[in-house]
Amino acid sequence: MKNFVFISPNFPTNYWQFCKHLKDNGLRVLGVGDCPYDQLLPELRASLHEYYKVNSMENYDEVYRAVAFFISKYGRIDWLESNNEYWLERDAMLRTDFHITSGFQSSDMERIKYKSKMKPYYEAVGIKTARYHIVDDFEGCRKFIDVVGYPVIVKPDNGVGASSTYKLKSDEELRSFLSEKETNVSYIMEEFITAEVNSYDAIIDSHGDPIFETGNVTPNSIMDVVNNGDNSIYYIVKDLPEDTRKAGRATVKSFGVKNRFVHFEFFRLTADHPHMGKKGDVVALEVNMRPCGGFSPDMMNFANSTDVYKIYADMIAYDSTLKAQGEHNFCAFAGRRDGKNFKLGHDELCQKYAANMKMVSRIPDALSGAMGNQMYVANFPTEEAMNAFYADACDTW
Repeated sequence: MKNFVFISPNFPTNYWQFCKHLKDNGLRVLGVGDCPYDQLLPELRASLHEYYKVNSMENYDEVYRAVAFFISKYGRIDWLESNNEYWLERDAMLRTDFHITSGFQSSDMERIKYKSKMKPYYEAVGIKTARYHIVDDFEGCRKFIDVVGYPVIVKPDNGVGASSTYKLKSDEELRSFLSEKETNVSYIMEEFITAEVNSYDAIIDSHGDPIFETGNVTPNSIMDVVNNGDNSIYYIVKDLPEDTRKAGRATVKSFGVKNRFVHFEFFRLTADHPHMGKKGDVVALEVNMRPCGGFSPDMMNFANSTDVYKIYADMIAYDSTLKAQGEHNFCAFAGRRDGKNFKLGHDELCQKYAANMKMVSRIPDALSGAMGNQMYVANFPTEEAMNAFYADACDTW
């Protein structure tokens, strides 16, 4: 029996489904987390062969001892994953230290975690990237801005999502950022691009080939959602555009991805750009070597009438899947922000779209910055019907 160590399987809460299907496929699923065992979801408890509670997931020694305990009891660990951006570097350290060769090692982390280090891998397969500058002092930044012009985007070179991401539009804002930024964080400055985010989401087998593909579109800026407290909207596409598929597959090969669920973000230009290309072109943003966050895996299921948790577990166990897909739809996410005066109240929205709704729930505080506080997930056969839903979900007085 193969051993799969799942790091922090309790978060996000939907990840118990990975564990269930891994167990159903004959793997021994061993969990490591800081949540007390009796507070785990019953479905997760039923999917784990054993659970090792640590006092803090941030304490590497504790997590190391947990994995060492499992090895002493069950033998060699075949797989170790969290499928979580926050723990990617921790996962790689554990794999490296315990010689678990089925995933990324510590030596791989620079090219998949640092935005500046990703760029050569995109460029190697002909995908354009934004010009950039590693933030130093005012004079150095200003030389870069003399070339690309304002506005510019600044964000941590190694960061998750849109946290600490800002648009700077003047020397005054640049000086303010430089005086207030965290001194121990390396920031990357990039030219501004007018675009929407289009993603390539896929489950990749041991040969680097996809056994499942889809994608999502984020029409509004996650940076604005986080910084301005805006509502959040995005959707899983009904059918993956061929140019996104081509860019995604090329990126998989360039980064040497195998045995992973991935979420690659691209910009689709919504205006011509002198350096990046024409309106409609797909250009690079960043790679994420894990599933799209929050409830996106469930949305992929709704959009494709399938089960990506099962497909992932099949990839691990069999390096392929027979899981079928059914009818395709757009699957829309609307995340409302508390404190806004919406034209349609919660009950009215749920009643109007009762036939379309797939999930209605409060969003965990840990995810609310980028996703809002109250979520609605609904399926639609056409983009027009989906846009009408977004208008009803987000319009305020």
